[in-house]
Amino acid sequence: MVSLKTYTIIYVALFISATVQVLVEFAGWLSTMYWVAFWIIMILSLLKAVLVAGWFQHLRYDPPSLSYLILIGLGAALALTLAASYSIQ
Repeated sequence: MVSLKTYTIIYVALFISATVQVLVEFAGWLSTMYWVAFWIIMILSLLKAVLVAGWFQHLRYDPPSLSYLILIGLGAALALTLAASYSIQ
């Protein structure tokens, strides 16, 4: 079982990354340095998703096959999103 200290560290990391995302948005980078701001926000979002899925949803302790199944579903969702965005243009 994960200790309270680990959950507290993860909570603080999530809080800090969310704060950085808000600061990037309000700093005006989205209008001047769009791609830099975009990638900062995407990397922080990925970090938050991994932390939440790994510890709060306990995927670290499940069999790897379940994680592979989730990754396949995520890949399919991304492929459908890209296909839909391509057809809109």
